[in-house]
Amino acid sequence: MSKQKPRHRPQGAPRAGGHSSKPNPPASAPQRHAPREAPRPAGKPNPVPPAQRDAPREAPRHGQELWIYGHHPVAAALANPLRKVLRLVATTEAAAKLSAERGVPERAVGQLRTQSRREIDQLVGEDTVHQGVAVLVRPLEQDLADVLAAITAENACIVVLDQVTDPHNVGAILRSAAAFGAVAVVAPDRHAPDESGAMAKSASGALDKIPYVKAGNLVRALEVIKEHRFWLVGLDADTSKNLAEVDLKGRIALVLGAEGEGLRRLVRETCDHIAALPMAGDMESLNVSNAAAVALYERARQVPRGKP
Repeated sequence: MSKQKPRHRPQGAPRAGGHSSKPNPPASAPQRHAPREAPRPAGKPNPVPPAQRDAPREAPRHGQELWIYGHHPVAAALANPLRKVLRLVATTEAAAKLSAERGVPERAVGQLRTQSRREIDQLVGEDTVHQGVAVLVRPLEQDLADVLAAITAENACIVVLDQVTDPHNVGAILRSAAAFGAVAVVAPDRHAPDESGAMAKSASGALDKIPYVKAGNLVRALEVIKEHRFWLVGLDADTSKNLAEVDLKGRIALVLGAEGEGLRRLVRETCDHIAALPMAGDMESLNVSNAAAVALYERARQVPRGKP
């Protein structure tokens, strides 16, 4: 993620953007965040039961359809009971492989229509790597309030994306989030991609394995996430605190900014902690999907597998 200076920045405030390898100015020793039972910082609302205050709800996107293609994305879509399947096509070879895939319902394979690779090219685009299989589906309508209400684990992790616009990056982040045990990826309704075949292909099935939630007002969504006992950890290059020095156990939301501008001011100010990834050499930044993978690995390193 590259960096770009804001036009106005209070003295001493961290700058949004990628993860810099340049030395930071002297600072006091970074402190780990308070224990889980400690009260939140002054001015932060106390947790409110979901029944009393819901997350912002989005209007359903009726009438939209999208093609998901590639073996793993299609298999995951067919295995997802929440996914509405409209049409399934595959070559003879791809159909046999799909039928043998564990978790794919027989009733879904029974709807399959055999078509040639060129016919599938015409449906999803000649430049797509569809591996001879594609499925026409309705987008999933994920609601933040429902997703948060379903999270019961005390070591849950959410990834929040602030205006990350490339569907390939979002797909790669979904894949890393699923691989490292995160329970959801949240993005703003505007300046973030909707579900697409490109996103599903980059996610390699993760789009149908963990929720991808669009929120109308990201700052408000962050406050609601806090009310469900999550600590918000924003990634920013210009801070003396290393991510490894932040206690990532418990309920954590990792907040990452856009490829060019980083975290917006209000988003950064809403975070409980700001931390950087350690960088060496002349490289000043990481692609946002790579940064997310590193941050998720650090969180997984601190939280042993199997801890609910």
